[in-house]
Amino acid sequence: MRSSLKRGLAVQAARAVVPKVTELAPGLTSSFVREALHRAIVGVGPLPPAAEAAETQLREQGGNVDKAIHEVIENHVTYAGLGGMVTNLGGLVTAAVVAPANITGLALIQCRMVAGIAHLRGYDLDDPRVRNAVLVSVLGEDTVKKMVKKLQLPAPPMALATAPSHDPALDTTITNAVATDLVSRVIGKRLATTVGKRVPVVGGLVGAGADGFSTWKVGRYADRELLPRAR
Repeated sequence: MRSSLKRGLAVQAARAVVPKVTELAPGLTSSFVREALHRAIVGVGPLPPAAEAAETQLREQGGNVDKAIHEVIENHVTYAGLGGMVTNLGGLVTAAVVAPANITGLALIQCRMVAGIAHLRGYDLDDPRVRNAVLVSVLGEDTVKKMVKKLQLPAPPMALATAPSHDPALDTTITNAVATDLVSRVIGKRLATTVGKRVPVVGGLVGAGADGFSTWKVGRYADRELLPRAR
């Protein structure tokens, strides 16, 4: 009974934090998803472009694409875990402040990972169809299946990447879906757990685990979904 009460209070607290994200970071609208995708593909700061990083892994793995993809996933799981730890050490007190950074950081890391996988499988990252496929992959398999079933998405990533033509109207739908999913994932589930524990350091560990695990799941989904194409 006491455990159920804690979970209920945690969920309520997490919901209370969500509206503060846009107040503290007015620029954090759905447009951050496209910006994260762009930065992931062209590179940002110390992170080289997704294709360049993927090619480095391919060379290190002696040209074995599957092994290179495994390394790309593992590297980005590490990046996501570290990001989740750093941005959650303050617990609920600082959650509304660091959440925008965590959300944009996770978007960048997961987009970069999937873009790297797509490149290694022979897809052109300059193709808007492929870019939409990268973003849809970030949603994860379960969410994609539900959205396709409800006709909120026309198809899963592979079909989008290889569609006969690009549908610009689909861009906004995909961008909004990814933004909503990331906000819900980062703030809702993880902060609810953090509040339930009520220990900042534990919150950091939970954040690291949640972000790392979700990144691993996205990577494995992209690996299965984006089948090889002629390079």
